[in-house]
Amino acid sequence: MSNTAIILAAGNGTRMKADKSKLLLEINGMTVIERTVKTFSKISDIDDIPLYEKVLSGYDISYCIGGSTRQESVSNAVETIDSCDMIIIHDGARPLVTEKEILNTLCSAEKYGAAATGVPVKDTIKVIDNNNKIVDTPKRSSLIAIQTPQIFTFNKYVEAMNCAKTQGKDFTDDCKLLENINEDVYVVIGDYSNIKITTPDDIPLAESILKLRGEK
Repeated sequence: MSNTAIILAAGNGTRMKADKSKLLLEINGMTVIERTVKTFSKISDIDDIPLYEKVLSGYDISYCIGGSTRQESVSNAVETIDSCDMIIIHDGARPLVTEKEILNTLCSAEKYGAAATGVPVKDTIKVIDNNNKIVDTPKRSSLIAIQTPQIFTFNKYVEAMNCAKTQGKDFTDDCKLLENINEDVYVVIGDYSNIKITTPDDIPLAESILKLRGEK
């Protein structure tokens, strides 16, 4: 089976308030993006990793330019892939993902055709209107905070992507592409430590998580 991983690395990271890409910031002496790619490179089930920024050397990867939106960035990468069985999409800013989480999600995707890592929501979520008035309170037990990787049968993902383009829709979540064509997507419960590096506070948090894991 041939599987391809796409590591998204084209975000501008404005919330990080740094003078360079958040993916080039270091966690215990290693850049965010290298930590992410290093984990994926250890998995024999993944054959290729297209990456959007030329920030690495020594890894068997190819590069393409990111788009103005997440959907456009993934589309740019998909266009460089001739064919594969499964497409694995992961945020470059999630450097603490584990091999176990990736493989568990891949196993589910191979079984069902589409799967994503996620964790149960801890807080009560409120839906508000344009005036910040609460209009609904979803049942917490039915809510999942979706992370990445998100993994799909390649041909089905391409079909969903092309459909969204035809409809003029742009989604910030890859699962929504499949939902848009009425395809089922299954959740694999992951770990809360699979954080996304977004704000300055996330760097020391990531270092603390690595320390708890006994990793450098």
